[in-house]
Amino acid sequence: MTTPVWIAGVGMTPFGRHRGKSVGDLTRWAVADALRDCGATAGGLDAAFFGTATQGPLEGQHMVPGQIALRAMGVQRIPVVNVENACATGASAFALAVDRIRAGAADVVLAVGVERMNVGDPARTMAVFDGAYDVADPAALARTLLDLGGEVDEDGLGPRSVFMDIYAAVARNHMRVYGTTQEQIAAVAAKNHGHAAANPRAHHREPMTVADVLAARRLAYPLTVPMCAPITDGAAAVVVCGEAGLRRLGAAKRVEVRATAIGTGTDRDPRAFEDHQSRSVSARAYEQAGIGPDDVDVAEVHDATAFGEVLQTEMLGLVPPGEGGPAALRGETSLGGRLPVNPSGGLESKGHPLAASGLGQIVELTEQLRGTAGPRQVEGARIAVAENGGGFHRGEEAVTCVTVLGRA
Repeated sequence: MTTPVWIAGVGMTPFGRHRGKSVGDLTRWAVADALRDCGATAGGLDAAFFGTATQGPLEGQHMVPGQIALRAMGVQRIPVVNVENACATGASAFALAVDRIRAGAADVVLAVGVERMNVGDPARTMAVFDGAYDVADPAALARTLLDLGGEVDEDGLGPRSVFMDIYAAVARNHMRVYGTTQEQIAAVAAKNHGHAAANPRAHHREPMTVADVLAARRLAYPLTVPMCAPITDGAAAVVVCGEAGLRRLGAAKRVEVRATAIGTGTDRDPRAFEDHQSRSVSARAYEQAGIGPDDVDVAEVHDATAFGEVLQTEMLGLVPPGEGGPAALRGETSLGGRLPVNPSGGLESKGHPLAASGLGQIVELTEQLRGTAGPRQVEGARIAVAENGGGFHRGEEAVTCVTVLGRA
C-alpha cells in the first residue's frame, strides 16, 4: 500500500517584478507563509528541496543556493538538496519531497522554488533560455523547428526568448494537423487574463478580449505578446507530511497527494502528437492515483504560451485531440465551465518565475481543494491535476511532471 502523503502548508509571494528583493528575501517570504499555514517551524523540518534555474547564470550563485537562502531563517543541519530541471524545477522539487516521505526517510519536508529574473539586463535574462536545449548542437534545434513549423518569413518581431519560437513551431504543426486557429489560441489567453484579474498574486491582472490578444504585438506566428508568459520574479513553497508529520504538526488543512510522475522524452517523430511524453507521464499519474482524466475537476497546466494549454489539455486527456482550442473558445475551460483550466491565470498571466511556477500550480490547486480560492473557486472541486514541463529536446519538453491532488 502506498504511504499517504499530505500537503500541510503552502506559501507564495505575489508573482511580478520585485525590485529591491533578493532571492533570499523571496525565499523567506514564501517559506515563512508555508510554515505559518501549517503551524510548523523551520527547526521542525526534516529535509528541504530548493529549486532555482536562473540564479546561477544571472547572479553567479552556481552552487549551494538553497543552503545559503534557507540558513538565515533557521533551516540548519537537515539535508538541503538543490534542484534544477528547467521550468519543471518546482514540480520536480515537490516530487522529490513526496518521494522522501514515501520512502520513510522523513516526516515533514519542504519544497521551495524561487527566481529573481528581472536583474536590469533583459538581454542577459533572455540568454538564460538558451541553456534549456542542447547547446552542443544548436543546428539540431533549427532543423527540428523547421520540420515542425515550416519556414516562416517574418520581420520586426522584436526581442523574445527562443522558447517563443519553439512554441510557435509546435503550434503551427498542431494547426496543420488539427486545424487549430489563431483565434482559438487567443481565446485561451483571453480566458487566462480574465482569471488572473481575480488573483491578487498574479503578475498581469488586466482582462483582455480575444480581439485585444490578436491585435497585440506579434511574436513568432501565431503568437502575440499576451499569449506568452512574462519575465517574472517570485517564490512558492509547500510543506508535505506523512501521517506522523501531520500528528506532529496538528495540521488540519491537509490535501492528499494522490500521485506524482516525472518523465522524459523519446526518439519519436516530433510531429506525432500521439506519442507525446505528457500522454505517458499523465497515464502513469492517473494509474497511481486510481483515477482517469474524466475525474478531474480543475487543472493547472504549463502555459508558457497559450498554445501550451491547448496542447497539454489534449495530452492529459482532459479534452479530445484537436479540441484544446475549440474547448477554450466555447468556454468549457473557463471558470464556470465544464473543466476550469488555469484558474490562477496560468503562466502567461500569473507569471512564470521558472523554478517557482510548478509549485505555484500546487499552491493554487491546494487552495482550490481547500475551498479557499475566493472568486476563482471551482465549486465542488475534489480532484485536481497539475502539469509542469521544462526545457526542449528533440521535438518536445525535456521533462514533464504531472501531479494529482485530492480533497482530504
